[in-house]
Amino acid sequence: MQGASCTGAGVLQEKNQLLGDTLNARTFAMAEYWDLPIMTICSTCQGVMSQANFRLRDPEYRAKVNSYLAEEGLEYKGTANPKHLLWILIEDYGLDKLEELVTRPLHGVRLAPFYGCYLVRPTDALQFADNPERENSLERLIEILGATVVDFSGKTRCCGFPILTINERNSLAMVGKHTSEAKDLGADAMITPCPLCHLNLDSFQPKAAAQAGRDIGLPILHMPQAIGLAMGISPQELGLRRHIVNTRPLITQLSAGAAHAAH
Repeated sequence: MQGASCTGAGVLQEKNQLLGDTLNARTFAMAEYWDLPIMTICSTCQGVMSQANFRLRDPEYRAKVNSYLAEEGLEYKGTANPKHLLWILIEDYGLDKLEELVTRPLHGVRLAPFYGCYLVRPTDALQFADNPERENSLERLIEILGATVVDFSGKTRCCGFPILTINERNSLAMVGKHTSEAKDLGADAMITPCPLCHLNLDSFQPKAAAQAGRDIGLPILHMPQAIGLAMGISPQELGLRRHIVNTRPLITQLSAGAAHAAH
């Protein structure tokens, strides 16, 4: 969709909810015009779009938003249903079909799931009542990819990204808490369906470790990277060498696991 805008990432909505919802309604109206579904690879985008769409169910509110969209000749009728790639893989594509594409299972790798904020709450806007499988979707994906799930208490908490620019110390403390907890439970890496969580947990992990006074060194994988690895795509193609936290130990471990499986 050429010309579609940022969702506002929740930050814009805190300042001006009407503006944020209008931007999302504009994207929804464009998708409606082309009669196309919306897929996102970002948990934050999913959460923000779902909340906007939930509010836009109100006919009066939608009419007010449409009065602004009319300047572009757009109108949102309320039929859009934005879905995260994770949900599409489970609900529309099917994990059984995905499993058929796994050529290099992540055997021997222990992955900690990290949902973050926006893919698990608020449950009404995210339609959890109609789709209860969304609650453990990431764990199910990890198992299909051949890895072992390392469950930990912080998996549905905030990564700290939203407060990074106003309270860096607390943001780093959150990064340090989540990554060190998963590391101490034996995780070899963490997987997240949100690129903003990936950015914060990877890029600021060295600073968080320094603040906490300990080593962490837990690689963070964006969900499509983990899927790509299991499908046999090279770590280089998937950008693993461009991470801040060193991914070489993980790559070596995956190579060793593949060699062992071959024998």
